Amino acid sequence: MLQITGIHMHYYHVCHRKLWLFAKGITMEHGSDLVYEGRWIGETSYPDRSEKYTEIEIAGSKIDFYDPKRKIIHEVKKSDKMEEAHEWQVRYYIWLLKQQGIVGVEAILEYPKLRQRKQVILSPDDEQKILDDIHHIHQIMQQDSCPPRIERKYCLNCSYFDLCYVED
Repeated sequence: MLQITGIHMHYYHVCHRKLWLFAKGITMEHGSDLVYEGRWIGETSYPDRSEKYTEIEIAGSKIDFYDPKRKIIHEVKKSDKMEEAHEWQVRYYIWLLKQQGIVGVEAILEYPKLRQRKQVILSPDDEQKILDDIHHIHQIMQQDSCPPRIERKYCLNCSYFDLCYVED
């Protein structure tokens, strides 16, 4: 069975085509200025955080900032435009920790540019949805053909834009 990471869960909630391309090893993030900006914001917004919190890797997913004493995941994002996908990504992290016997974890989504924070918890209904999502993610990843373009406004800022919108 293919390993699912937080990135897979995030891409699943944004675009199935992007998920499929990423799962096939086609990555476009390395050349994206927007991805670079997001990474820079994550690395520079809370300079003393790396001293206080722990980076952990669990089942292939890397959680940058985890406070083991308070059981809080901190996830830094550039903007809240994909907030639902961000929420499912951190709920997936909470679920992964719960699978390892670490219960009572919550997450805080942080948007430093917007000066906003949002608490995210995992409900029993969320756990069932994650299991359903994992099943569907596996189905998408195993498809022989790429899912169709979704053609949304946010496609313009996607690192896969040039690949998806290339014309023959």
